[in-house]
Amino acid sequence: MAIAEDVEDGGQEAVRQPLVQEETKSIHSSRERGSWMVYFSTFVAVCGSYEFGTCAGYSSPTQSAIIEDLHLSLPEFSLFGSILTFGAMIGAITSGPIGDFLGRKGAMRVATGACVAGWLAIYFAQGAAALDIGRLATGYGMGVFSYVVPIFIAEIAPKNLRGALTTLNQLMICTAVSVSFVIGNVVSWRALALIGLVPCVILTFGLFFIPESPRWLAKERRQKEFETALKKLRGEEADVSQEADEIQDYIRSLEQLPKPKLTDLFQRIYLRSVIIGVGLMVCQQFGGINGICFYVANIFESAGFSVSVGTTAYAILQVIVTGIGAILIDKAGRKPLILVSASGLVLGCILDAVAFYLKANEIAIQAVPVLTVAGVLVYIGSFSIGMGAVPWVVMSEIFPINIKGLAGSMATLTNWFGAWACSYTFNFLMAWSSYGTFLVYAAINAMAIGFVVTVVPETKGRSLEQIQAAING
Repeated sequence: MAIAEDVEDGGQEAVRQPLVQEETKSIHSSRERGSWMVYFSTFVAVCGSYEFGTCAGYSSPTQSAIIEDLHLSLPEFSLFGSILTFGAMIGAITSGPIGDFLGRKGAMRVATGACVAGWLAIYFAQGAAALDIGRLATGYGMGVFSYVVPIFIAEIAPKNLRGALTTLNQLMICTAVSVSFVIGNVVSWRALALIGLVPCVILTFGLFFIPESPRWLAKERRQKEFETALKKLRGEEADVSQEADEIQDYIRSLEQLPKPKLTDLFQRIYLRSVIIGVGLMVCQQFGGINGICFYVANIFESAGFSVSVGTTAYAILQVIVTGIGAILIDKAGRKPLILVSASGLVLGCILDAVAFYLKANEIAIQAVPVLTVAGVLVYIGSFSIGMGAVPWVVMSEIFPINIKGLAGSMATLTNWFGAWACSYTFNFLMAWSSYGTFLVYAAINAMAIGFVVTVVPETKGRSLEQIQAAING
């Protein structure tokens, strides 16, 4: 009897095992398909980041050719270069409301349309006015992209991939700036404007094939589309019930709150999120990145180092280290990366301060070029590993969805204002004191370390809803 039972059990197990294996394979296959949709959606979205980089990198390699072809004065070209940041500020102000009203995909379409119009205006320009209008339009697109791309990626990615995928935003920006610099040296400025349309074409068609952010759809009470989008991102056979319940419970709790106004951002329930988001953008921009980035050629030249060698090393290092940061962010965590980054920024600034102090006082002049390039490369490598990308990742994670538009716009506007202020004041600071400039930046980056240690939470491995509970708990 026992033998018969054993035979019967063995037979049932033999039948059951292939079924279990088949079911397991089906689940794994479904998850794989879901992951691929997350990756594909991220690829489409970061074409907006690449477009951001092409806009930012356009003016540097084209300066002499545009001035010569269109007979512009240096002040006219300076206006053309700097008006980009004003367009980006306008884009930052409007990006949140547009993203809330039209959805994340709708905001990306608006940004794409602005960039297309801008590049065409630049391509057909016969004078300064058309150039400036085109540059303003591409700047507007940049401002919207800088907000909506990391937000969209954070909202579609599973928590174990969110940091790495969101960091691709900064990697694509860095890559595009470097590529624009290289290509701009071998093609005409009009051809480079047409090349700037390529990411826009990919975005235009790609947006038809990717789902909208499930969290935005849930907020808009589009239940059927919410479920469809979440299943498309996680796989048709994947069990999304727990994640869907978490999202909807969180949305329901937010719906009980009144529609937020700008003054509501300073209420106790939101204040810590706003301080973290805006504070990180202040740390990122006022630590000197845009002054050093925009005028790196002048820094190398004034220190007596080869501009071509220095800028090439700068561009390559920036891309490689940003890629390393993307790999590490979900393993090491946001907070450790940004602390390592800020510490490196302090070191880089001190090296450059020492170099320019030696030059100003004519001490050990032969060491000045080496110290200068070492300081700049330590600075850009440190910025790329954390401070460049992590503030955008954290910003995309910490704001409750009901204030994400307003708060995200405020943080993005702060970022662009800081970019303008830093790039505008850099030459004045250098004229005041070259080594003093880098000491000021070193002090700001040191304060950033204190801010991150005391205020910024670790968000690695948590759902967006869990992050909100931790911040407001």
